[in-house]
Amino acid sequence: MSAILADPKSARDHARSMAGTVVDAMPVLPPVADDLPADVPASELVWEETIAAGGYATRRLGRGTRLRLIDLQGDACASLLLFNAELPSERLNVADTVKVQWNAYLGQGKLLLSDMGRVLMSFLEDSAGTHDAFCGTSNAATNAAKYGEGRNSGSCPSGRDRFLLGAAKHGLQRRDVHPCVNLFKGAAIAADGTIVPQVGPFAPGRSVILRAEMDVIVVIANCPHVLDPRAAWTVSPLRATAWRGPATPEDDPVRMATPEGLRAFLNVEDYFRR
Repeated sequence: MSAILADPKSARDHARSMAGTVVDAMPVLPPVADDLPADVPASELVWEETIAAGGYATRRLGRGTRLRLIDLQGDACASLLLFNAELPSERLNVADTVKVQWNAYLGQGKLLLSDMGRVLMSFLEDSAGTHDAFCGTSNAATNAAKYGEGRNSGSCPSGRDRFLLGAAKHGLQRRDVHPCVNLFKGAAIAADGTIVPQVGPFAPGRSVILRAEMDVIVVIANCPHVLDPRAAWTVSPLRATAWRGPATPEDDPVRMATPEGLRAFLNVEDYFRR
């Protein structure tokens, strides 16, 4: 390899020889998936990617887009950031997501709310049932203390550093990396207030489907849960698939489920009346 790098022409030839190489963890271009819902034509598919253990991914998704995440091997941790794609200073507010819905446990029918009182995404389906709105994600210091390695370029990258890479692709900075929710790895609160991690591993193939209620920037980091008790840095691949869909109608059951949720949807609709 050193000889190749010393000769620019050899380096070019080597790089070109890699054209067409396919690995499991990479975006599929153009996106192709053979397991879309029966009512979704292939032409509506906008994103298909497997996110490696320790990897990250990001996309801008239009209003109405459905995002399906699948825990392929039962040990993924999808830490999630959301931004209003038009005005990224509006972003996911985990505290309001919990407070406004009177419920700290995410799942089917629940909403992910912004700091402006609007719904960024909603849960349409959830076969996992273990998610976390309490703990946030790991950082270089926590990983270094636990695993002996926390560098972004090392063997045990952290969720926060992966978020920084994803956010930077949209011109966002360190200050824009806000508290996240974790999907597929849960945290429950015991009667005495203790946080009880629910990190599995679980059965493979569990999934969630989220619906974008606004034009959003999604950033996903797939790193071990910060409270994972295992001594080894352990996480498995995650699959992301997204397809276009209609905006939420007025009689949608998720929209109408609670007065608080309806107000958040009305705030979205008011935003799009401009």
